[in-house]
Amino acid sequence: MAQDPLISVIDDDESLRLATSSLLRSMGYATEYFANAEDFLGSGDAARFACVISDIQMPGMNGIDLTQRLMAADGDSKVILMTARTEQELHERARASGAVCLLLKPFEAERLLRCVGEALVM
Repeated sequence: MAQDPLISVIDDDESLRLATSSLLRSMGYATEYFANAEDFLGSGDAARFACVISDIQMPGMNGIDLTQRLMAADGDSKVILMTARTEQELHERARASGAVCLLLKPFEAERLLRCVGEALVM
């Protein structure tokens, strides 16, 4: 039997982290979640995740820096970034980082699931 794709959810907002993980699990994905990028990186082999969903603004390493680090280590990383910030320059940096999608909070569940689907077929 094939194992469900493992998806990481990284966000310092606990309620969003738990809600996103719960939605993904209800759709058949396995999830692990982390409060920040450093906890994620310290959890072991990042390559075991089929997709990483990360907030951009977090204490410590931000989501754009995490994406760039993952892309430098493995150019095949699938990252979805999310933010509530509206600055165009930030959105441009996020898109240039190699992320598959940029989700603007609040986002619809269907939009998240489309981004995950995109990431997993790449």
